[in-house]
Amino acid sequence: MSNPFKSPDPPDPPPAPPPPPEPKDPQVEEARRERLTRQRRARGRSSTQLTGGEGDTSEANVGRKTLLGG
Repeated sequence: MSNPFKSPDPPDPPPAPPPPPEPKDPQVEEARRERLTRQRRARGRSSTQLTGGEGDTSEANVGRKTLLGG
């Protein structure tokens, strides 16, 4: 006798799509390399700036002593 509360087997997943073709044309490869290089250089120092052009405009907390400042 089969179990009436048993769930049916899940369907098989669809096959994975094929990987994109690799560019074999030297011009395409060179253009991709140049684009990536430009993107890397564009990041530059701006990736290390944590504030805007005005700097930190918030008030400094100088009213209370802290453990490190005290």
